[in-house]
Amino acid sequence: MEITEAADTQHMSLFQWSEAHSVGHPDIDSQHKRLFQLAEQLHAAMTAGKGKQCLSTTLGNLIAYTKRHFADEEMLMQSHRYPFYQQHRAEHQELTEKVVKFQKSFEADRAAVSVELMQFLSSWLTHHIGSSDKKVGEHLRQRAH
Repeated sequence: MEITEAADTQHMSLFQWSEAHSVGHPDIDSQHKRLFQLAEQLHAAMTAGKGKQCLSTTLGNLIAYTKRHFADEEMLMQSHRYPFYQQHRAEHQELTEKVVKFQKSFEADRAAVSVELMQFLSSWLTHHIGSSDKKVGEHLRQRAH
């Protein structure tokens, strides 16, 4: 047990949720927290040198949850007549296509879960939530009044 704990303290988290990521909508924030957790699980599995099956399962979980989150967020945007819905949805589609393409390459042994992938996911999460999703949160709060 102590060995695992010691190893965990050496692992630097790339995907740390903070209130700065909050968009002010409880459902979206809750799902974003889960996305950070799943991305961190993938990062931890990669840095621990886990095998392909573990990485494949973890990556699959992250992608499946991301798709579900995007669908939920898009329904909220539509039901609240978010004016930039099409643009936001296009961002979701672009990320989904990139990660699914990566997943296929990984499954076919043409790609590895790498630091570059982790940095891409971290950058995308931070940028998309910090910019696009915050605008959605603001719109939803305004519509609630």
